[in-house]
Amino acid sequence: MKSLCVLFVAIGLASAFKIGLHPLSDEYIAEINSKQSTWKAGRNSEMDVYPYVKVLASGAKKPNGQVKKVVHDENEDIPESFDAREAWPKCTDIIGMIGDQSTCGSAWAIAAAASMSDRICIHSNGEKRIIVSAQDLLTCGITGGCNGGVPDDAFETWHELGIVSGGLYNRTDQGCKSYFLPNCDDHPTKCTDYVHTPDCVEQCDNATLIYNDQKTYGLENYQVRGEKQMQLEIMKNGPVEATLDVYEDFLAYKSGIYQKTSDNYLGGLALKMLGWGVENGVKYWLIANSWNERWGEAGYFRIIRGQNEAGIEVWVDAGLPDFSKF
Repeated sequence: MKSLCVLFVAIGLASAFKIGLHPLSDEYIAEINSKQSTWKAGRNSEMDVYPYVKVLASGAKKPNGQVKKVVHDENEDIPESFDAREAWPKCTDIIGMIGDQSTCGSAWAIAAAASMSDRICIHSNGEKRIIVSAQDLLTCGITGGCNGGVPDDAFETWHELGIVSGGLYNRTDQGCKSYFLPNCDDHPTKCTDYVHTPDCVEQCDNATLIYNDQKTYGLENYQVRGEKQMQLEIMKNGPVEATLDVYEDFLAYKSGIYQKTSDNYLGGLALKMLGWGVENGVKYWLIANSWNERWGEAGYFRIIRGQNEAGIEVWVDAGLPDFSKF
């Protein structure tokens, strides 16, 4: 992707220059590739854009209070590999959607809304194909905005207030409220400008739709934690929202199974986890990012599984649709 839409705290930028390497330079990328063999680094953003990009918190903030935990029976069989897109073929197109958060720290809302959409389709056996609006969650949720939000609060919003339908930028055919920013590659010069959270507007983009009639709801939200519990939750109920501690080298991810080579912490990122597998004896999680399809493996990445790499197995949020309300 021509310009990386969301970057994080300034310490990562400063530390990279201390050792004389620009974090998007060929030299820095070569250094990453020399430190490991499970993934390939490359440039996802032009070097001259980097100094002008506003510094953002990526949006995955940890919950302040106690969150309900769900524990599955670990005696159940778990397959070596699993991909939600293949497990629920009636919902493949919905599960496979990749967002672009652009210059808003909305990953927490995009990942949550994507998981909700997947689960509506999955738990209705493909009969309800409703895209949940990340825009409505971003602007009208309990907390959060372009400065970031708590994934748990996203699912709490779904349970308490409901979230209307709506999908990608300018896609009024996907429901009530579409995302407010175009993809970064569609407006590369604007990707250097920070965007403030829009006001909450309880109105659909399409005047023929009634806002309150477009609301979807979830049951009580919960968390799962640890490798097997996460596998069982995904296998039974569909994709979940996970959080990643982002380190500087992650910005250069191109392909393969990520494991960090840098200690320069940048921030927390919310993501949709939809499966797992094994490649050349290395276990991994399959995860959808929200930096558009030009980043990583067509918008996805894989990360080493079973050792809580970059905190990926700690904060995992989920909820089930409450079909009695919509």
